[in-house]
Amino acid sequence: MNKRQRVLSTIEKKPVDHVPVGFWYHFMDEKALGEPCVQAHVDYVRDCDLDMLKIMCDGYFPYPVPEDIKTASDWWKLEPIGKNHPFIRQQVQRASRLVDLMGAEVATFYNVFAPFSSLRFGAGDDRVMNDLREDPLAVRHALDVVAQDNATLAEELLRTAGCDGVYYCVQGAEYGRLTEKEYREMIRPSDLYVLERANRYSGHNILHCCGWAGTKNQLCVWQDYPVACVNWAVYVEQMSLTEGRAFFGNKACLGGFESLHRDGMTHKGLLHNASKEEIGAFTRDTILSFGKTGLLLGADCTVNSFIDHERIRWVVEAARSI
Repeated sequence: MNKRQRVLSTIEKKPVDHVPVGFWYHFMDEKALGEPCVQAHVDYVRDCDLDMLKIMCDGYFPYPVPEDIKTASDWWKLEPIGKNHPFIRQQVQRASRLVDLMGAEVATFYNVFAPFSSLRFGAGDDRVMNDLREDPLAVRHALDVVAQDNATLAEELLRTAGCDGVYYCVQGAEYGRLTEKEYREMIRPSDLYVLERANRYSGHNILHCCGWAGTKNQLCVWQDYPVACVNWAVYVEQMSLTEGRAFFGNKACLGGFESLHRDGMTHKGLLHNASKEEIGAFTRDTILSFGKTGLLLGADCTVNSFIDHERIRWVVEAARSI
């Protein structure tokens, strides 16, 4: 069984020879865009001997919000940018290059943010939240527009670039931001619009329930999202892999390692700090506890970009030992 088959079979919850491994991090500075970014992805995945490639959308976090949108009511003016806009076209080009280079070798997934995150990256978190309170219908219109563009991006990534799936990042459900009712009414429709488009073209899409804020999320708002695999912040949510498997409806699960907790630039967690023996033991214990079917080993979120790749190879080595 090759790496790509191993990952896709795992997502389909079919038997595999070994539990696949996938970690990723953000590429900065000159490696964030263009051909240097492509090469950085290739070098990283091959050096770590990973089973999957999660293509980062570094350089394309902020949705291109027009300058003439200055007030809450101005969101009514927002219109889709379309697939030929550089924001979409250049991301598809990045994905296409990487699928050409690595698609036969490993499974490929592209990071796509949910519309609420794209809008907050583009206009600023405080502004979007204030506008949502002032003119909720206008902001919901904006979310519908961004959903059309993010759905177009997902379709192009799957149909044109040839990615195996999207890694769909949902955010904004942390306690204290919105109530469960508000999230379901205001945010969920745009989340699902993108997912439903992606599901037309791939049965291997992954949901990332992001714990970026280090605050627990109201996971119930994402519990029934239609995906094949789920990744959540095990250590932030205090929900183990086996507990999450039951919670999310017996879907395939990605994760197991802590990565989000930080003291300044120092990441906490076993992956970044433990010995080879401790990491190997944790890897094997996680597999034996969960089982080999439907498990992809990874982290809560991105790992430290300065991590010694040898640490990741320790996980790969341990996973392939059983």
